[in-house]
Amino acid sequence: MRFIVSCLFVCFFCLLSCNEIRDTDEYHAENWNKRRLDFNPTDSLEYGKTYLSIYSQIYSMSQHKTHNLTAMASMRNTSDTDTIFILSAKYYDAHGKLIRTYFDKPIYLAPMETTEAIIEEIDVAGGTGSNFIFEWKKDKNTPEPLFEGIMNSTLGQQGLSFTTIGKRIK
Repeated sequence: MRFIVSCLFVCFFCLLSCNEIRDTDEYHAENWNKRRLDFNPTDSLEYGKTYLSIYSQIYSMSQHKTHNLTAMASMRNTSDTDTIFILSAKYYDAHGKLIRTYFDKPIYLAPMETTEAIIEEIDVAGGTGSNFIFEWKKDKNTPEPLFEGIMNSTLGQQGLSFTTIGKRIK
């Protein structure tokens, strides 16, 4: 009997220690205030807008069953010499409704720097057709920023991952 009680205690302790504490209201993997600019980037900079498809859910087996994914919208400065400015990162659901804006003032990305916006696996507000619109500014001779979506999920020994690439729309 003592052995059974000890085994149950160990199992219970293991289960408790595996639980991850998370703040479900936190949508920012990063402190955007550290990157924030208190001025607007000058008008002499080139303006751009990029569309990025993101999948927080995909269909599985039929149109009636979905599988949740963790999604990462990666914002990359491809210049090795110049800073770029991201004016906004807006996340929309499959119906085009704005879900959230990730920052309210422009942020900067130093040369070759990357930052991400994470959509947790339990956040299914975007559905199967969610997307981002990024607005940005850069110097005329600076390469365009790169926006990529990385979606993944692992369950047991099975894993699923794929990527999307942003498309400049303006």
